[in-house]
Amino acid sequence: MSDVLNVPTMASMAAAGKEPELLFWVGCAGSFDDRAKEITKAFVKILNHCGIGFAVLGTEERCTGDPAKRAGNEWLFQMQAFANIERLNAYGVKRIVCSCPHCFNTLKNEYPDLGGGYEVLHHTEFIDELLAAGRLQIEGQAYAGKCITFHDPCYLGRGNGVYEAPRQLIERLDAELTEMKRCKRQSFCCGAGGAQLFKEPEKGDRDVHIARTEQALEVKPDVIATGCPFCHIMMTDGVKHEERETEVGVFDLAELIARAADL
Repeated sequence: MSDVLNVPTMASMAAAGKEPELLFWVGCAGSFDDRAKEITKAFVKILNHCGIGFAVLGTEERCTGDPAKRAGNEWLFQMQAFANIERLNAYGVKRIVCSCPHCFNTLKNEYPDLGGGYEVLHHTEFIDELLAAGRLQIEGQAYAGKCITFHDPCYLGRGNGVYEAPRQLIERLDAELTEMKRCKRQSFCCGAGGAQLFKEPEKGDRDVHIARTEQALEVKPDVIATGCPFCHIMMTDGVKHEERETEVGVFDLAELIARAADL
């Protein structure tokens, strides 16, 4: 399959008089972090393969304002939110898919009160839809029999109750889903939320991401699956800290599905 990705912008679609099926909200991490860009590419490969009519905002996309809000700067959050809402409404956007639970939570739960009402899905939910509808087929056996554990992102799980879609994707990989002791509603933060990713941690016995990584490694996984670029960064750093990066892979679910589907 060609490595060339088709990523139209809302501006180009509007100029051509076309209306996409959905808007893919890429997010700051997915746009600028080199490792998170691979997650973005994997999801776009899935969208292209399935013939989904989608678009991105491109240079018109701003931060949702989540880090500012969690850090206590409500004024900056609202400035960013109103700018995004004005642009989204101008394009008539109705359905948004996010690969970042922070963007997902903010667009879904914070924007409606400010005039931005949209159907917002996490990318694991959308991929699960594609598989259930037969629009995407998993043909490869890349992860058959592998032990995979899933780290529940705070804003995806406890924040929005999305627990089953990520796990259904792992089951479709014909892999062995092994849960950590702290999972689903009782999950444990990776340490990056609440704008903590952008600052040094407070003094303590150990970093939160190290504690969470230790919980993941207890189940002896081949792969730690994530559904959030922030979580991915923290879990990857944790695995490196434990010097286990040659034994345990850390991948977003979109990457696992794309590889298993031979994309």
